[in-house]
Amino acid sequence: MEENEVRQRAAVVAAARRWIGTPYHHHARVRGAGVDCAMLPLAVYSGLGLMTPEDFGNYPTQWHLHHDEERYLAIVTRHAHEIDPPPGPGDFVLWKFGRAFSHGGIVTLWPRVIHSFIGVGVLEDDIARNGIFRLKDGASRPMRFFSFWRQR
Repeated sequence: MEENEVRQRAAVVAAARRWIGTPYHHHARVRGAGVDCAMLPLAVYSGLGLMTPEDFGNYPTQWHLHHDEERYLAIVTRHAHEIDPPPGPGDFVLWKFGRAFSHGGIVTLWPRVIHSFIGVGVLEDDIARNGIFRLKDGASRPMRFFSFWRQR
């Protein structure tokens, strides 16, 4: 890994950690006041120049339960490329909740991620221990990994 990439990845993790404790608020993007799981990575990655700011448009809180449209996935793939696991610090992970890939988090050190969750807010979470990332049969929820840096 190049020195510049190592610095950029560390900057992503540091920027994401500054959001920890921010309450969950649908469609918001104000550190300390409110953010959701789509606006958090947008704020972090665009704030560091890794992606251009993007208008996500209006998205209802439960669109992923009623639609197959991969809105979140489409935005991610415009800015980052899919990678094989395991992801590195600063990479991005998307999980399938409901009918679409609809929840995302920034990797700090896999399987730890920073994400914003309804009723909780922004936290650094060990997803291997967090039951919300498991299906009823105990299997892991479908997930995909993305990076802003070159393929490994």
